[in-house]
Amino acid sequence: MAFRGPRRGGRPGLLGTVARTAVITGTARATSSAMSRRSAGKEAQQQERAEQAAQAQYSQQQPPPNTAPAGDDDLISRIQELVQLKDAGMLTDEEFAAAKAKLLSS
Repeated sequence: MAFRGPRRGGRPGLLGTVARTAVITGTARATSSAMSRRSAGKEAQQQERAEQAAQAQYSQQQPPPNTAPAGDDDLISRIQELVQLKDAGMLTDEEFAAAKAKLLSS
């Protein structure tokens, strides 16, 4: 059988198939990366908004300064530390309630 040159029409040859697969894979990877970056950006914005809302709510819940008797300053500061730990996600609601109850009973 004589060599007829490159294929024209019909099914692509091996190199054509490999090239097409590489283009499709590259496009899929680029699209996936772009979607991941966009999703991560949205999640970061949502997290920032949630932290700002929590901080605003926390600052609204603070009692006015110098309203507690002098002996309660240490207790209040400890409870405020627990609130900050809870807001930061380091304590669950149950852990916070147990620690606060322990402070109030002692």
